[in-house]
Amino acid sequence: MQSDEIELSLPIIADSEDKTSPLKNRIRKNYRHLRKWAKRTETNCFRIYDREIPHYPLAIDYYAGRLCVQHFLRTRDMDEPPAELVAETNDALCSIFASTPELIHWRNRIKREKTQQYEKSGAFNEFFTVVEYGVKFKINLLDYLDTGLFLDHRETRKMVASIAAGKRVLNLFAYTCSFSVHAALAGAVFTKSVDMSNTYTDWGRDNFLLNSLVVLPHHNPPPNQRFEGGNVIVRADCLKFLIDEVISGAKYDIIIIDPPTISRSKKMDRMFDVQEDYIFLINKGLALLADQGVIFFSTNSLKFSFDPSNFPGAVITEISHKTIPLDFSKSRIHRCWKIAYTKI
Repeated sequence: MQSDEIELSLPIIADSEDKTSPLKNRIRKNYRHLRKWAKRTETNCFRIYDREIPHYPLAIDYYAGRLCVQHFLRTRDMDEPPAELVAETNDALCSIFASTPELIHWRNRIKREKTQQYEKSGAFNEFFTVVEYGVKFKINLLDYLDTGLFLDHRETRKMVASIAAGKRVLNLFAYTCSFSVHAALAGAVFTKSVDMSNTYTDWGRDNFLLNSLVVLPHHNPPPNQRFEGGNVIVRADCLKFLIDEVISGAKYDIIIIDPPTISRSKKMDRMFDVQEDYIFLINKGLALLADQGVIFFSTNSLKFSFDPSNFPGAVITEISHKTIPLDFSKSRIHRCWKIAYTKI
């Protein structure tokens, strides 16, 4: 396992702490339950609180001793969480984990307009390492809205890894390549990760290197030339990439499609909307599937409507209940499907 080289950072909580705060009580209870699982599975990044008490509209994630608190703003008129909420939450976290305010990072979450993008919010460049099922990942809690690892897809990544040995894997909208790294460590003979962001493709490369995995320099081989093995990261618009990849005749055993709900990047010709574009994505993915291949398609859009009739001949199974981790069990955080041309 890769995680032998770093400390899991899973403190034991004492029984004698003050129990008058409902938030503190809930966090303490959740963490104690999760700590046993985390130690057994070599994981030190997980959610310890998820809006379970109405008075505390927060999601709190534990990352190897650091804490990320997401405050869900009730109105667009609010710029910051109430001072008393911040004080009580920080006090609870410092008390439970013997932490300091410097290790607690707050973010505000609010529904944004379709054309509004999440921009880089800082330039601290402070990265540290966490472990998920023994696999290492770089995390940044200061510079971006998202941390570099979507915790809600932990079980989906494990599922992909469990069938990846000897397979060719295509990871679309790869972000920091976490699916690809898991697959490569599990024995995939080839992974190709595609994302449009220079920042995230570079971050993904670092994740491969962090796990002692080789990343091949990318080039575009002619249709009759294929990589026999290794890991490739491609910076490209996934919609345009899929058109070219189908023309090339490439085939993959596993394809991961985990797109954003909405995206309006300056690098794109038009706005991406998962509800409008999922049909194109999956049909192109099906054209790239090798015999016995499978697509994992997921979305975080709670309003998303999936119509199987758009994919005649495909065998489609919703597996959302199998991909929601135990620390997200009270959330409808995402939906996920397996799609193939054979029984799955």
